[in-house]
Parts: sequence; C-alpha cells; structure tokens
Amino acid sequence: MASMLLYSPNINSKSTALAQFPLPRQHNQNSSTIKFPLLRHTPFPSKSISLPIKCSYVHLSDRVLNLEDHDDAAAFVHEDERPLCEVWRQIHGSDNWDGLLDPMNSHLRREIIRYGEFAQACYDSFDFDPHSKYCGTCKHRGAQFFEKLGMADRGYQVSRYLYATSNINLPNFFQHSRLSKVWSKHANWMGYIAVATNEEEIRRLGRRDIVIAWRGTVTYLEWLCDLKDILHPAHFRDDPTVKIEAGFYDLYTKKEKSCQYCSFSAREQVLAEIRRLIEYYRGEEISITITGHSLGAALALLSAYDIAEMGLNIVQDGDSARRIPITVFSLSGPRVGNLRFKERCDELGIKVLRVINVHDKVPTVPGLFANEKNAELQRQLENMISFPWSYAHVGLELALDHRHSPFLKPTNDPVCVHNLEALLHLVDGYHGKGWKFHLATKRDIALVNKSCDFLKTKYDIPPNWWQVENKGMVRSKDGRWVVPERPMIDAHPPDTARYLEQVFPQKPVDPCICSMLVVHEF
Repeated sequence: MASMLLYSPNINSKSTALAQFPLPRQHNQNSSTIKFPLLRHTPFPSKSISLPIKCSYVHLSDRVLNLEDHDDAAAFVHEDERPLCEVWRQIHGSDNWDGLLDPMNSHLRREIIRYGEFAQACYDSFDFDPHSKYCGTCKHRGAQFFEKLGMADRGYQVSRYLYATSNINLPNFFQHSRLSKVWSKHANWMGYIAVATNEEEIRRLGRRDIVIAWRGTVTYLEWLCDLKDILHPAHFRDDPTVKIEAGFYDLYTKKEKSCQYCSFSAREQVLAEIRRLIEYYRGEEISITITGHSLGAALALLSAYDIAEMGLNIVQDGDSARRIPITVFSLSGPRVGNLRFKERCDELGIKVLRVINVHDKVPTVPGLFANEKNAELQRQLENMISFPWSYAHVGLELALDHRHSPFLKPTNDPVCVHNLEALLHLVDGYHGKGWKFHLATKRDIALVNKSCDFLKTKYDIPPNWWQVENKGMVRSKDGRWVVPERPMIDAHPPDTARYLEQVFPQKPVDPCICSMLVVHEF
C-alpha cells in the first residue's frame, strides 16, 4: 500500500530526509513554481508539476455585485499597502492585534479567510455518509488533497493526516458506516497538517508556515449534547490546576491499540509531526498556525497549548533560544479549559483570535455558571474548592453580527448562525464597528448556502447545494452503477515512535521561567 508520504526510519542526512518528507527545500529563486522530485513509491505524479500561485478567492458575479451599494465603496476598504512578509508577526498577533480590528486590517481579513478555508476543507473532504463503506475517512489522498478541493494554488502540501478515537464522552461526533467494515470502527479522520512549500508563497508569507487544521462536527450541535461540562487535569506538565473539558481531553489523548489508525493518539500524532517538521526545517523562519471550526476550534487551542507546553516551539541555538510563534485562528469555538488553562496559554505566548457570530450559542459553552466574565470570583472558586464547571475563553474576540449583512436572512436558526462559510462571509464584509457591511474581497456569497439556508431568496441560490455527484456512485465499464474502490492510506509513518521518544523524555521547556536561555520573542 502506498503511503501518503515516504518515511525512512533511519534519517542521517538531509538527502535521506527528503525521501522521508518529499517537500523541496532547494528551488530556483527566480521561479514561481516548485518541482517535486521523482521518488520511489511517491504519491506525486511521475512528471514534475508546476504549482503557480493564483488568487484564492472566488469572485461574485456582476449580477450579485450590482445588488450592493457601491457609490462609496472605496471608503470601506482599508488596504494595508505594506507587504505581508513585513508585517506577518503583527497579523499573527505579536501585539495582540492592537489596532488591526477596528478598522479591520486588510491583511488580517485575508488571513482569517485563508485559514478559515483550510478549516472548511476538512468539512468538504470528510466522508460522513453512513451508507458509504468509507464513512469516517477523508475522501482524498494526501498528495491530491488540495488539488481535489480546488486549492492547489495555495502553495501548501499535506504532510500528515490526523485520526482520533473517543469513548462515551463524545459519541455523536463520530461517523460510522452501516454497510461495511472496510474502515475502522474506532477511528475517524480529524484533519491534517500541511506545510507551505511553494517558494513564491513562502516569500509572500515571510516564513515557512506549518498549518494544523482540525475538523469540526458535520451534524451541528449533537456533540454539545454529549459535552459533560466536567474539567479534567491536562497533565501535560506538573501542574494539576490546568484543566480541560473532559470530552475534548478524551478526544485528543485517547488511543486504541487494536486499531492501526488510533494506535497513536491524536496528541501523539501532532507532537511527533511537529517535532519532525521543526527538526527538518531547522534554521528557517517558521510559524505554526492552527485553525478549526466549532469542536475543531477546541482541538486547535488544545493542540496549540500542548505544543507550547512541551516546548516544541523553542528552538535552542547554543546559549540562546528562539520561540517559533504559535497562532490560533479559532472559528466559532467553545470554551476549552479553566481560568488557569487560559492563564497558562498566555504565559506560553500562544496568540488566539476567536472569530464568532454573536448570535451563535456554541462560544457561550461550557461554563454557564462560572466563566471569564468574573475572573476574580472564578479564581477563588478554582483555588478554594476546585469548582468543576469553571471555564474561560483564551485570546481576543472578534464578534460579528449576521444581521449587519444585507445578503443574509434575519434568522436565529442555530445551523445558520454557526455555519463556517457564513462566518467567513461576515469577515469579508466587516470593516470595523459602525462601518457599513461591504464585501472587501468579493468572496462568492453562494458559498454561504453550501450547507445551510441563510441567503435571502432573491439571490436565487438553492440551500444546501453542496452535494457529492451521484452520491459517489460511478458507472463501471459494464454499465453498472457502483461505489468505486478508494485506495486506503497508511495509518502512521514508521518513525512516529522515534519522534515521540524525542518529545516525552525531555522535560517541558518553560519559556517564562527558563533562566539559562535567552528567548527571542515573537
């Protein structure tokens, strides 16, 4: 079975490392394309392919554009003329987005949408049809992931898929087939890790970006019914006061040795891959950006905390060290942990921008009785009685209101107000408090109705129009309609355990109290 990426258990040089991870490091600096090397058993095409960088936004038709008032359109666009490569640290929260949200910075808007589309790709590629024998898997192989989703121009390449299992805490989150045992009865595909590989895109970004994208739930709020609202000590370091919601903790840390896809927990998969990528790209300017929607946003924050707590983003160079920035673009995410968890994320330098629709209920849970609105009372509850329902949001909130969009129905349907495509639509039209809603990037409004019924009927966009053609059935050579066989992907690269051994024996590096290292900040 061909692996998604090639791994070698014995890596002694950069040349052999390339076989392990076929993402090119040496390129013609004058070229805007990359050439993938031809490797044995490589999932890439037999010929070198070009990957041009193109505009990533789908534009509105003239018919729809005319429905907006454009008499004073230029006044609503606050275009940052500086190249992104010069300001990416601020865009990723080095100054906690001071002065970038009101008015909305144009670079920040595009980055939120771009990472939101990485999260949306998890929904678009996940097979959640219980009648499919591949239910619970990704529809596409890693090497063709972005190409199949029309995102080949992003300049990123998938390096690893992520899988998870869970127990009774989150049963409705998992999707299983009714027809076949082809796929694991324990595992679900949860997302992916990808790396910027196109040299032109790397120059535009100003660094090599590592993205972790987590899948949310495809059946809206069923998982909230299973949220037990009970805190569990993280145990990622020697501080039992840092606590995480039990269901999120279970989903992130649980493994099933009898299942090849869950023999390593989601946590172990993330830590091993981040360790490997940072080691491979040592010496380069790197960022770690984590994104997810809904429950995926909870996993995004949890994995960001874990990476920082384990010190994986601290790269030592002699007597000094530098911190690889970790940024979370959280989309419609719930609270994840207690106040001490929030404080610890701040201490570790994790930057979190939470984008929400103010009418969405998901960001208000858990923590109905004790939350960040009264931090002092919350601190007393946690310190004195270990109150088990005390939660706090992490980071800065960008609160949007769908009632400000002239394109959307004035509804409070929970499916609509929690929809990711609708949220990205709101980001596109937001310019600051008191500013008129105006689509800055002209992102196609039809995307809003992919999986809901939110657009006003006058735009003639059918609801829930995103469908798999013929429900995945194809016509065989003999004229019969059949479900095509799908090549399965190897679960875990053989060197996962080796990289985990490099992570866990080491004591976590605390960038806040480490006195022997000079840590160069964000």
